[in-house]
Amino acid sequence: MKSDREIMVVDRATLFADEYFQGFAPAGEINYAQIIEDNYFYEKRSDVETKPEYKQPIAYCLIINDQTRQAFAYQRSSTEGEYDEKRLRGKWSWGIGGHIDRCDTEGEDPILTSLMREIDEEIHVTDFDPPEILGYINDDNTHVGQVHFGILFLLRTRARIVRPKDSEISWGGFMSLEQLEEIASSPEASIESWSEISLDPMRKVLSPPKE
Repeated sequence: MKSDREIMVVDRATLFADEYFQGFAPAGEINYAQIIEDNYFYEKRSDVETKPEYKQPIAYCLIINDQTRQAFAYQRSSTEGEYDEKRLRGKWSWGIGGHIDRCDTEGEDPILTSLMREIDEEIHVTDFDPPEILGYINDDNTHVGQVHFGILFLLRTRARIVRPKDSEISWGGFMSLEQLEEIASSPEASIESWSEISLDPMRKVLSPPKE
């Protein structure tokens, strides 16, 4: 069971010893990824899901095609049994990622190893560059966000089609920035808070270069 898995965690006090932030913090300022790698340990997921004194690092990746200036977006399944995290069922998202498992420490970089594993498990994508860190996400305004911490990656692909292969995703495909903005502004759409936070970094990547 997923709740019995041992996942990577870090003490909140250690993570934010130098500076606390809410929302998005760009890479190049405080290296939160290094703080995590220097101080992480493992706990059962079920033991830390309601303990905000711990943060569960999540590698959260935006996938874009530079040529078409589109981003991969998807809607999570709302069906019980297909998606276990009931707090996120049915929500729109444009981030791929998941918990960092103990098996991911077999790689040289457990955060990146977990990201590549999640990408392989959740979607079909080809012809892409190595992921790059855009920054970090922290959202203590939601119950989910209080116990998680995002390392926001960007993956650039030349593929024109990215397809979901996980039953947790009910629909997924490339969308323009205008379409993402429309979803984000719709009162009828339910959007993952991290995707809302990552929309501004996404906007900076997808917007046409200034002449």
